[in-house]
Amino acid sequence: MDAFKKRVKELLAEKSVNLVIGYEEADDKSARALFMSAPGDADRLILDSRCVQNLALYLKKKEIRKLGKIAIVAPLHVVRSVLQMASENQIKEKEVILLSPAPDKTLQELADFKGMEGYVAQNPAALPEKDLETIRKLDAMTPSERFAFWRKEFAKCIKCYACRAACPMCFCGRCQVEYNQPQIVTVEATPLGNLEWHFMRAMHLAGRCVNCGECGRSCPVGIPVHLLSFKTCLTVKESFDARAGMGAEMKSVMSNFRPEDKENFIK
Repeated sequence: MDAFKKRVKELLAEKSVNLVIGYEEADDKSARALFMSAPGDADRLILDSRCVQNLALYLKKKEIRKLGKIAIVAPLHVVRSVLQMASENQIKEKEVILLSPAPDKTLQELADFKGMEGYVAQNPAALPEKDLETIRKLDAMTPSERFAFWRKEFAKCIKCYACRAACPMCFCGRCQVEYNQPQIVTVEATPLGNLEWHFMRAMHLAGRCVNCGECGRSCPVGIPVHLLSFKTCLTVKESFDARAGMGAEMKSVMSNFRPEDKENFIK
């Protein structure tokens, strides 16, 4: 941790970056985002198992982008998010420096896409076993049982869109659900509108989700919405041998066709 604090102070003192985003301890002992613009701010920096928020989220904020070059304290899911955003032309080379923990917990500084790609290749990430177990249980259900499960879960949705706001991959200037001419999805929380919203969002994240789980953690009513995206990730890996966030020049699975692509996922 001392190495991270030292490097953050150096970057800010040298004015190599204008802002560093990391984690600090909140009043309830959880971790929250920390925005460091002066070297002394680094003294509040933490990096442990509580640091799960996907800080790549802030790269889509106009208030952040106008500050110029920044650095981010970046666990694996943040590195993968930056690469995925780069592959979708949302981030340019060397706009951001990532300060990531190596397997031995030492600091690994990633200043270009090649370094980031090497990092994710050397640090494979698996879905949490608890979530995998739930997905297996859902897969074992009949289609009608599975639909009943999600219909019951989505009945709790209040359409706050916290799941969308927490996701770095939801960077459209205006979401389809906000249009009323034509109105694709109902604005108010209704049984049908809730299903339409969550299924549409899952499809938009197919081949793009980096498995950070932030959408599920952010839901104020406890809907495990991240499981939908996790399931699409497993399907994309099985059907197309592709994983999001592994390279800065990846082609979108949902918008590219190859003659050898499997079609057995169409049911």
